[in-house]
Amino acid sequence: MSELTKNVKPLDDFNWDEFENGTSANVSKEELDKAYDETLNKVSEHQVTEGTVISVDKKEVIVNIGYKSDGIIQASEFRYNPNLKVGDKVEVYVENQEDRKGQLILSHKKARLSKSWDRVNAALENEEVIQGFIKCRTKGGMIVDVFGIEAFLPGSQIDVHPIRDYDQFVNKTMEFKVVKINQEFRNVVVSHKALIEEEIEAQKREIISKLEKGQILEGTVKNITSYGVFVDLGGVDGLIHITDLSWGRVDDPHKVVELDQKINVVILDFDDEKKRIALGLKQLTPHPWDALDANLKVGDKVKGKVVVIADYGAFVEIQPGVEGLIHVSEMSWSQHLRSAQDFLSVGDEVEAVILTLDRDERKMSLGIKQLKEDPWEAIEVKYPVGSKHTAKVRNFTNFGVFVELEEGVDGLIHISDLSWTKKVKHPSEFTQVGTEIDVVVLDIDKDNRRLSLGHKQLEDNPWNQFEATYTVGSVHEGKIVELLEKGAVVSLEKGVEGFATPKHLVKEDGTQATLGEELPFKVIEFNKDSKRIILSHSRTFEDAQREEKKAAKKAARANKKEETVKIENQPAATTLGDIDVLAQLKAQMEKGE
Repeated sequence: MSELTKNVKPLDDFNWDEFENGTSANVSKEELDKAYDETLNKVSEHQVTEGTVISVDKKEVIVNIGYKSDGIIQASEFRYNPNLKVGDKVEVYVENQEDRKGQLILSHKKARLSKSWDRVNAALENEEVIQGFIKCRTKGGMIVDVFGIEAFLPGSQIDVHPIRDYDQFVNKTMEFKVVKINQEFRNVVVSHKALIEEEIEAQKREIISKLEKGQILEGTVKNITSYGVFVDLGGVDGLIHITDLSWGRVDDPHKVVELDQKINVVILDFDDEKKRIALGLKQLTPHPWDALDANLKVGDKVKGKVVVIADYGAFVEIQPGVEGLIHVSEMSWSQHLRSAQDFLSVGDEVEAVILTLDRDERKMSLGIKQLKEDPWEAIEVKYPVGSKHTAKVRNFTNFGVFVELEEGVDGLIHISDLSWTKKVKHPSEFTQVGTEIDVVVLDIDKDNRRLSLGHKQLEDNPWNQFEATYTVGSVHEGKIVELLEKGAVVSLEKGVEGFATPKHLVKEDGTQATLGEELPFKVIEFNKDSKRIILSHSRTFEDAQREEKKAAKKAARANKKEETVKIENQPAATTLGDIDVLAQLKAQMEKGE
């Protein structure tokens, strides 16, 4: 006997019969029946029970529900749980104990649905974070599988940032919060944004507590608008106003930054509650005026681009962030201030002269007319007195016509210098704005930049000839061309006009002359200096009548003189009869007979 077995003794109570037969002789029949029954399938149909995953592949999941009973479930029912593995406990619904092939039919989807509504309501009440599987896109959002229920995820509730590509979330499992339930229609609305906002809010409180003016932070461009750029500072949004994006003028923020771009910004200001944060981007770089050429001075020529234009002038950018103003008065030597748009447009490349330069105030004024010679410097040479030119009518006044000989050189034609013969009441009767007119330089006012011009001086003064033609007492045919309150304007030969008062317009029949009538007129006054001719139609027949009366009176006086001589030649009478004759003669003379 070996050392290993010499001390081995058989058990006193070992039953060799049970060992050989595989049974327990001491076990009752009831116990054996009970044990046998427990090995049978006790699962009832249409019940929910818990099972263990024993196999997972792409198409099927095999679940054991105990009692040596395995069932097959389509893998698609577990899409919401991509991490499913062997050994996991899952709820299943027994649809059929045996199909035609003797296979146990189970459903995980129905098991979830049977308890899902209670779980969803509990999740809403307890603000529980749950998992859901995004099945597909729909109008306005996504369809999410939550506990087997199809819930709606609005597009606005996916993320705190605007979503441009919804398809990237399909077939993904994400965490959600139930935000709304319609009990009547059993509609469930979930949100992923709510979870992000809770996290961001915590981050925001931490960030806001540490904010300081002048602090430089890194942020992400969240949104770009016409007035500025919103930057996410890690849960807190700040605004970079368009004027704080660059030292130069910015017409479109998209030209400076892009969406989702990482940028450094400086905190310029924030309100007491730190809800509005003003950010700056340009402040991270030196001001362009500080880098401006130190040798640049008044009188120097610079080149730049027109960036802003208004009626009063144009702003020219000579380098990013450094601008100068060209006032409209510095665009042309002309004294007629027009709109700056008449000279320049946005985007024009121009050359200008520096007129003023203030580095402290960061202001600069420019001029472009200085690139051309001032036409008034040699005005006496180009436009001497007596020289003839062609000018353009610019505008009228009651007293004359303003004309432009060239840009910057204006002149005035007084209304009295328009015509030798025509009485011009308003210049518009003589010419029109925009037309050309021939002129003669009469006088130069260099200090006030004005020329006195004449138009009638282009011809000889016809009044020298009229003096000999229209002598006082001469009669001429005339036509009434205008009736006025104080008389009528009469057109005579050689283009000259005269004037007749109402009493001199009475015709021989006693009626008044009318407009358009052609009648003989007598010159009763001629004034060469004032260029005035006074006419009378009435005198043409009244003077003849006066002459006839005068002649008659003259003849009567002659007859009376002869009779007086006869009386004087008679001898003196001493008788009473002679005295009577003398009395008769005296009476006749008094009567004018």
